[in-house]
Amino acid sequence: MKLPLRKMLFLSPFLVLSAGFMGGQNIKSTPNVLTKPEVIVGEHAVSKPVRDMKEGIPAGQRETDAPRLVHPGSPIVSDHDAAMQTAAIAASTTITSGLNFEGLGNGFPGVAVNVAPPDTNGAVGATQVVEWVNIEFAVFSKTTGALLKGPVAGNQLFQALGANHPCAIHNDGDILAQYDKLNGRWVLSQFSVTNGATLGFFQCVAVSQTSDATGAYNVYAFSQPGFNDYPKGGIWTSGYFYTFNIFNGNTFAGPRLCAFDGAAMRAGAAATQHCFQLANTFGSVLPSDFDGTIAPPAGTDPYFVAFGANLLNVWRFHADFATPANTTLTGPIQTPVASFTEACNGATCIPQPGTRQQLDSLGDRVMYRFAYRNFADGHQALVVNHSVNPGTTAKAGVRWYELRPSTANAGLSVFQQGTFSPDSNSRWMGSVAQDKVGNIVAGYSLSSSAIFPSVRFAFRTATDPAGTLGSETSIQSGTGSQTKSLNRWGDYSSISIDSADDCTFWYFNEYEAANGTFNWHTRIASFKLANCQ
Repeated sequence: MKLPLRKMLFLSPFLVLSAGFMGGQNIKSTPNVLTKPEVIVGEHAVSKPVRDMKEGIPAGQRETDAPRLVHPGSPIVSDHDAAMQTAAIAASTTITSGLNFEGLGNGFPGVAVNVAPPDTNGAVGATQVVEWVNIEFAVFSKTTGALLKGPVAGNQLFQALGANHPCAIHNDGDILAQYDKLNGRWVLSQFSVTNGATLGFFQCVAVSQTSDATGAYNVYAFSQPGFNDYPKGGIWTSGYFYTFNIFNGNTFAGPRLCAFDGAAMRAGAAATQHCFQLANTFGSVLPSDFDGTIAPPAGTDPYFVAFGANLLNVWRFHADFATPANTTLTGPIQTPVASFTEACNGATCIPQPGTRQQLDSLGDRVMYRFAYRNFADGHQALVVNHSVNPGTTAKAGVRWYELRPSTANAGLSVFQQGTFSPDSNSRWMGSVAQDKVGNIVAGYSLSSSAIFPSVRFAFRTATDPAGTLGSETSIQSGTGSQTKSLNRWGDYSSISIDSADDCTFWYFNEYEAANGTFNWHTRIASFKLANCQ
């Protein structure tokens, strides 16, 4: 929606979810098996090459400020955090720094920053890096960081669907830039929700025809039954999997889990989506997203995750695009985890220097990505994080998990977990991934009443004590606070692995360079741990 600033700031109601999500009533001894998915054929076309698209953003374009899925009336609260790490461990290897350069944001030529939050994310491909912040994306060189193309308005990708198609008209945001490592394709997506009650709600997805992000894309529009807020995507062998928080007006209807026919989309053919709608007794769900160079074992279905009261809910999605009657969703399968309390009761409490304005924690959901890896020794692992209250003077810490497949129930079990909060600074808006030797890196935002919102990361090696992170490293120190009644921050960051060496991490997050509102910057940094060769 292209809304005046003051109207944007009042479109974020706090929604109270039913007690089932918060009170553990969603626990089931036997997982449900859902059948009969909703099957919808997407509209499709072929874009012109990105290299030929106009750069810059038309005046006045803004991302839709969507409803926030929070639950201040009944957050998850525990007596203590049973996985707390209050001191960083000594570094067991060294960091090899790569590039560290300015991404899209205030001061970047052609960038519009009259929108918040930026939803900073990106991915790394064969030779390029793509960053997308809400209404624009850019392509950079992987070796030098030089700008190759952009910024380009996201809706330009979808002009081939027709001049009057909502995906072509609207640049609504909630964006994702991903690289399909299994097939060497870029997968870029955003939603179209402006005047959705009249024009329809869509997920707009573009799949590159080659590994060149500046080339042409096969573009698709998949209709959704309501406001498809906070879409998150996962690349898998059997398709491209997406999750949404569906709203009917300002009423949360529940998460929606969908499978898109990736093979057809890569071919530029007609493609369907298979979707299941969950009840609003569950919160935001993430799909597993493939990292590495070793595909999952044949026939492995992707995992989906959301948290409940001191547990993780897990689903398995079997997609059969040839025979939709065989498509099933199994779950939730419960995985008990160490007790925790949501950061800020799921809402806003992160302090900044020199202002009473606090920042949003998004402590009500698991944070992007739910990264999957199949290792050379045959074991599989997934990592994910969310923001919790560490029970100290810090307002938020990063709760992270390494999960492994459970042979007992086809779900996941906790291999290790921890809450990283080694001092009084708040850490939140995390993203976690593993390299090919099992090193885990957690990137996040850091802020306090004395430190401006900044970008940092911490890591562990496979031989470090279980449940611990250490060697916190700064990517970018902030030099300003976000002010003037704007609490939105994030709404996500992303860490990506370069499949060329399967060692190099690329992290994308926002920071503030000066006090102000809608003046955010982003930073793109690469690095690897010396024990990964």
